[in-house]
Amino acid sequence: MPPSLEDASRDAESSAGCGEGASSAGQEVGPGAGCCVADLPAAALGCVSEFAGQKRALVAAASDSRNASSPRACRAMTRRRFVGGLAVAALSAAALPLTGCVDQHPYRNADGTEQQRLIATSPAVATICDKLDLDLVGVCNSSRDMPERYAQLPQVGSPMSPDLEVVKSLHPSCVIGPNSLIDDLRPKYAGIAVACMFLDLRSVEGMYASISAMGAKFDRREQAAALVSEYDAFMADYRASVEGKPQPSVLVLMGLPGSYIVATENSYAGSLVALAGGQNVYAGSDQEFMNVNTEDMQARDPDIILRTAHALPDQVMAMFADEFATNDVWKHFRAVKEGRVYDLPYDQFGMSATFNYPEALQTLQPMLYGEEG
Repeated sequence: MPPSLEDASRDAESSAGCGEGASSAGQEVGPGAGCCVADLPAAALGCVSEFAGQKRALVAAASDSRNASSPRACRAMTRRRFVGGLAVAALSAAALPLTGCVDQHPYRNADGTEQQRLIATSPAVATICDKLDLDLVGVCNSSRDMPERYAQLPQVGSPMSPDLEVVKSLHPSCVIGPNSLIDDLRPKYAGIAVACMFLDLRSVEGMYASISAMGAKFDRREQAAALVSEYDAFMADYRASVEGKPQPSVLVLMGLPGSYIVATENSYAGSLVALAGGQNVYAGSDQEFMNVNTEDMQARDPDIILRTAHALPDQVMAMFADEFATNDVWKHFRAVKEGRVYDLPYDQFGMSATFNYPEALQTLQPMLYGEEG
């Protein structure tokens, strides 16, 4: 279950670091932020599951135009602001003379505070922003599942490889993406002195925890509370509908063109199966996906085999059909013998949590519990 809105609000306000005046691990970032920013990871507590319970690092070296008229002043400020051992990344001191003390965020309100200029780097993140009624200044390159209100915005590249020059040119106060890409993208955003926030979209619960934190961070508490209430009401009814039913063991296969891997309960598809009451035969792993040989899969004797696609669903499902028809090992699986192998629709069981999870759970119910379910 997601944390309460009050808890998420308190956590986000104390640790989210997008824009000015924010704090992380107790460190304040004053109005001068934007001048020679070293790093602004800005991951809201509860949004980045890998870092739950750990201190966040938000290191900023900043000075306004009255006090930082030279690169030397910037470097001195950087040293004073640096938090030893907590720094995630820092701009090279040698590079500071090249950047000088230029205000990285020229878009300001009449009172001098920085304007909220957000970029969403995946369709799933953009959909959350739309539900929270947030304006954006940029989105990823995607015509699929992009809310209409953002259709004409500048595009910043693919979710996995945004164009950093385009990102920087939009002067964002915060770039928001899924936490599955945090290891790759956070250092890149730090390199261009852009604040970022990563949302946990590997499960429905994570998505709503992220929504609560975003509501607190971006002054959308009312919208976030309404979304969380809808989720709570739906899940109460759904759990009641499957209460007392036997929980089948499930093998979830994630296909790619030409190959496939096992999806654990830490993946989005796997989390939906767990939410529906299924028992993943690879539960207990800390990985999202695993390379496993078919002998080990067979030894776990799943009641049901579910097949989904990472991308290119038509090709992947054709690959699965050929694999199960031509590879003799599959005919020894009890689930295959009993005809309990199902293909999951790609639009419901993708890589990131979305608001169509009720349809996904309804799709799973007859697969897990029979047509009468």
